[in-house]
Amino acid sequence: MSAGALDGIRVIDLSRILAGPFCTMLLGDLGAEVIKVEQPEVGDGSRQWGPPWVGSESAYFLSINRNKKSITVNLKHRAGQEIMQRLISEADVLVENFLPGTLERFDLDYQTLSAQNPGLIYCSISGYGQNGPYRNLPGFDFMIQAQGGIMSITGPVEGPPHKVGVAIVDITAGLFANSAILAALHHRHQSGEGQYIDIALLDSQIGWLVNQAHNYFATGSAPERFGNAHPNIVPYEVFRTQEGYLALAIGTDAQYKRFCELVACPELWEDERFQTNAGRVEHRQTLVPRLQSLIEQRTLSEWLDLLTEHRIPAAPINDIPTLLDDPQVAARQMVQKIEHPILGEIRQLGPVPKLSQTPAQIRSAPPLLGEHTESVLRQELGYSQQEIAHLRQAGAI
Repeated sequence: MSAGALDGIRVIDLSRILAGPFCTMLLGDLGAEVIKVEQPEVGDGSRQWGPPWVGSESAYFLSINRNKKSITVNLKHRAGQEIMQRLISEADVLVENFLPGTLERFDLDYQTLSAQNPGLIYCSISGYGQNGPYRNLPGFDFMIQAQGGIMSITGPVEGPPHKVGVAIVDITAGLFANSAILAALHHRHQSGEGQYIDIALLDSQIGWLVNQAHNYFATGSAPERFGNAHPNIVPYEVFRTQEGYLALAIGTDAQYKRFCELVACPELWEDERFQTNAGRVEHRQTLVPRLQSLIEQRTLSEWLDLLTEHRIPAAPINDIPTLLDDPQVAARQMVQKIEHPILGEIRQLGPVPKLSQTPAQIRSAPPLLGEHTESVLRQELGYSQQEIAHLRQAGAI
């Protein structure tokens, strides 16, 4: 394994479930040493989130905790707090997702720790952020999708609102946290100063409303649900073929004209209502049924061959097994295998960024609960075997 871009950076991961662990996994993929701190005997709550299981381990936990060491520390025990302060005194980054104010009770808040380690980058992830009237409320992905507006624009035109099929708020909060940490590391490299980072799930969800929020700013009208269609582009949706479904993503007038020529329907272009995207959006109720009648005359494979050959954006709607068996996915190494200490060979999704000089890599499997407690305490903090045994007996680890 080559050294990653973050080789030499130590991250203390006090987060649980998804947003924080996803963030720290990305840092680990880039070469950081990530020490995951878990509650003795119980561990990260996602360890219990099954089925499905891979042996004794939950698939959920395995998905977001590679490239980490796991230690168990009782934060409520004074000796456990002392362990954490020693560990953090030499750390570069700390990530936590407790309710605001919780870690102050254990002397593990930013103000206390930064006084001991001025270069520390301390990232808090919470439902609503560290200020505001909702700061003390717990926040969960599904709640934020509902409250944050995304469910109001997701799902069929008729029927109830829908959530996204993955915990997209948690995932994007982890991405925002990851990029903020990298920016803070760059600032520290220039100035020597650490800093505090405040990431809120609600802010993250609002941040990726992008064009939908600005549609509202522009019109004063609440965005509507369009099912699989696009509010600003037509045709840009799912069409039923003779066999299967086609995702057609025509984004320019030139592509639309070429499509009309390709399918020998010049009237779909010659009609002035359809010659601009603005016109097609305005008259979607007329155009889309006509396109549907046309597209359902051929099979999915026939359409894909034809449209791909003529560079008109279209794709099949894959299920997950089909996707993960795709040759492009294999070429990009987006499914990889790694040896787990008790499960043997397991599969993982590969790192997304492809860096030429410092590649992101899967260096180690998701850890067993407390797998590295003794090695970290002994090798990195200097505890003796006798001291570790005493800490374990006292319930501190």
